[in-house]
Amino acid sequence: MRKPTIRRTCAALAAATSLALAATACGGTTRNDVGKDGGAAASPAGQADPNAPTKKGLTVGFLPKQVNNPYFTSADNGGRKALEELGEKYKEVGPSSATDTSGQVSYVNTLTQQQVDAMAVSAQDPGALCTALKQAMKNGIKVVTYDSDTKPDCRNAFVSQASAEDLGRTEVQLLAEQIGFKGEIAILSAAQTATNQNTWIDYMKQELKDPKYKDVELVKIAYGNDDAQASFQQTQGLLQQYPNLKGIISPTTVGIKAAAQYLSGSKYKGKVRLTGLGTPNDMRKYVKNGTVEAFELWDPAKLGELAAHTAVALSSGQITGKAGETFKAGAMGSYTIGKDGLINLGKPTVFDAKNIDQFDF
Repeated sequence: MRKPTIRRTCAALAAATSLALAATACGGTTRNDVGKDGGAAASPAGQADPNAPTKKGLTVGFLPKQVNNPYFTSADNGGRKALEELGEKYKEVGPSSATDTSGQVSYVNTLTQQQVDAMAVSAQDPGALCTALKQAMKNGIKVVTYDSDTKPDCRNAFVSQASAEDLGRTEVQLLAEQIGFKGEIAILSAAQTATNQNTWIDYMKQELKDPKYKDVELVKIAYGNDDAQASFQQTQGLLQQYPNLKGIISPTTVGIKAAAQYLSGSKYKGKVRLTGLGTPNDMRKYVKNGTVEAFELWDPAKLGELAAHTAVALSSGQITGKAGETFKAGAMGSYTIGKDGLINLGKPTVFDAKNIDQFDF
């Protein structure tokens, strides 16, 4: 499988780097309005036809954890771009808060009532959406999760940013190298129920069991709920509670930016190391002023693009979500579905002072 690299971006992401988050919701068409000229019908359930023609005029609804969050704005714009190129229709709905699980459930129900052909969902909670998503699938709607998964039986496929194990372990490795494999560290996560965050943190804990980290102690996991102000305050609280803290891992783009903002204006700048998952445009100035040495991420626009291609392939009957099935994702290349419907975008990229100016997103 081709390993996509992080490269160009859309201008929309550059405009979305503000810490302020606002609420929006989009209207859309129903299934009866589209898909009349989509070619052959999809294969029966459970039978993939990789040679089936790609249907046209499909409506795919994107439901992020939080609308107008810069990260999801980029991801969903990537999905929009792919769908437009394929001749499909795009819509986005979602809550204004990253912890409004009941709101996400309502939006799943809304998309189901509007009879979209497929939906791409970043789940705030692994189980809370299941009843609504299963009802959507019962109505013939294909369900793809991206960024953050549900339970496997609640969707057809999951598009993961990268291997969860790779992400969890590499963040520990990055920070440990920066602190000389010695000292107290903390994790600044998003919501306490976020599936992806918790999976990565589990792998971080596993990595820390390696004897080479015997002098590294994880003292606390804090939660900023993907809110800029809350994450800023959590960072401040960590440093007050643990004055000997040597490093922080924040596996969330909102969290790492807020933590960097706090550190850069404090006495801890250059003393307490910070790494995690961030965007180059958000983190560039903190790398250049010495607050952050290195961090990593994938291209969120590519994540959304792959989610869109997956949704269309499912709706066209080219795949069903079973392990071993292969499909084409346009210029991104071919992807093979793994166990439990898992599709990995590719390896994350590490950004530092040497390469950060090569990226614009």
